[in-house]
Amino acid sequence: MIDKGITGRTGEKAYGVFGKWCICFALKNRENEVTGLYFRSTLNDKESKHFYLKDRKGLYPSYPPKTTKKLILTEAIIDGASLLQVEAIAKEYEILSCYGTNGLTGEHQQAIKELPQLEEIIFFFDNDSAGKEAVKKYGAMLRAEYPKLKITSAEPINKDINETLQGHEESIFIELLNQRTALIFSNEKSVENKITEQPKEPRTSTGNSIDFLKRKHLLKNLNAEIGKAGIVGEENSRMLLFLIIISYLNKNPLHALIQGSSGSGKTRLLKIISYLMPDEDVKRYTRVTDNSFYNQDEYFFVNKLICFEDLDGLKEDAQLAVRELQSNDILRTSTSLKDKNGQITGGERIVRGPIASLACTTRGEIYEDNISRSFLIAVDESKEQTLKIIRYQNEVSAGMIDPQEQKKTSQFIQNCIRLLKPYEVINPYANKIQLPESAHKIRRLNELYQSFVKQITLLNQYQRKQDKQGRLITETADLQTACEILFESIVLKVDELDGSLRQFFERLKSHLKDKEQEFTQRELRQSLNISKAQCSRFFNHLQEMEYITAKYSGNQRKVCYKVDYWNNYAKVRAQIKDDLMNQIEGLDSRTPLKSIIEVSK
Repeated sequence: MIDKGITGRTGEKAYGVFGKWCICFALKNRENEVTGLYFRSTLNDKESKHFYLKDRKGLYPSYPPKTTKKLILTEAIIDGASLLQVEAIAKEYEILSCYGTNGLTGEHQQAIKELPQLEEIIFFFDNDSAGKEAVKKYGAMLRAEYPKLKITSAEPINKDINETLQGHEESIFIELLNQRTALIFSNEKSVENKITEQPKEPRTSTGNSIDFLKRKHLLKNLNAEIGKAGIVGEENSRMLLFLIIISYLNKNPLHALIQGSSGSGKTRLLKIISYLMPDEDVKRYTRVTDNSFYNQDEYFFVNKLICFEDLDGLKEDAQLAVRELQSNDILRTSTSLKDKNGQITGGERIVRGPIASLACTTRGEIYEDNISRSFLIAVDESKEQTLKIIRYQNEVSAGMIDPQEQKKTSQFIQNCIRLLKPYEVINPYANKIQLPESAHKIRRLNELYQSFVKQITLLNQYQRKQDKQGRLITETADLQTACEILFESIVLKVDELDGSLRQFFERLKSHLKDKEQEFTQRELRQSLNISKAQCSRFFNHLQEMEYITAKYSGNQRKVCYKVDYWNNYAKVRAQIKDDLMNQIEGLDSRTPLKSIIEVSK
């Protein structure tokens, strides 16, 4: 109780309460006795987060034992408490918490001095500028004191250890510690000494996740791994979807709609691509009730990937909630709440984002205008893709494809994603590339393009430089990759027809011998092997867009059709791609353009 010199309503002396709404942690001395207390506020109050008693004494969780060989120093007690929950770490390492970036006290230093078998000190501070500066300062101090000790550093993926633990599986800390690096000081060689340790448990996939992320041609290699995970063909679309959904890590995530006819494989594509993300970061829904999103916990969806197998099946209230999370990152509901006395009062319920989203639909044109930062991706329904899928299905049935290897590949990609950090990105070429002026909603398309370039830079973060503020710097190769992968989406934005309808119309034109040839729906159904309902829907859309016209023919009043607008789609595609690539080539004439990934034609 703190005497603040105030009087209460009754006229008696009133006191302030020390450590109100806090979790209390015990600080212990060398004899393992409690000699101090630390209080951490559970309220989101930046001014009142940490409380210590006067004349603070003791360490958390305790003085390290004399047999300590590897000691982890965390920036805060909450982070130390978080690591203690990871059994594999508690067995191999000892943990000692500092009291902030200026909190490596004399008592800490004395405890370290009393460890005769100590071989290594590992800094595991926050992943921010203050944390990194503290590591440099204290690392240099300890190196001067103990020149023979290994001084290393590991970094959490999110801001700090506790936040990383909330959003990931415990195994991520084993990976991060295995990839810790030696600190280099001014009087030592300026090379990065990586600490290579073999994990105590077998890895989920061959190879090293960090090394994989540092290799050249990362996106091409990654695209091949995605194929091994079970996605047949769709080389361009699967890479586009992958880059979109990893955006859940960032402040401005992206969204994708997979459009295709019934039975085209769009749901399977969604499932496999979503299973490449860490399980703890994905929410999958087959059905969503009207108010379920509004009733979730406040931080349930923060930086999560949300997947809907059938967006068409969501009712309007549920779709509204999804759109609000996508566009505004927050849901606010005025509702009735019970207070602590059980009384019903008016209140506000909040559910926060941001989220990335992935959904399937047969009617992409309905949703595209309603969703900002959204990409519409058409499933490849060509004959060639169908043959690829049939060949794959046959190989699965013949036992030629090992499902366990596919699972290992998925787990390996998940581990790679867990190692990505949400950096800010600066694109020095942002004003150098002009998208086609004929594109519909070019403002939105340009925003999507710039966001997508950032995603590619973020995926290449182990190969990109940073500016003085710690922001990743986009390279011209990132712009080229963005144009190659996004090309189909850019063309769709220029095109009046959505992806599925465009594919059908091009197949229809290929079926005709000349521009004047008449045709019937039945003829097209049989030739292109599509259902009556789907064929009828396509014909209706093409008539509305004035691409085809209908007329009666013969005494039986048979309905025949004729193509009225025979646009040269291939020429338009070629012009757009040449224009974009010429712009990028002009940014750096010294670097010849090479294909970064294999783009489907």
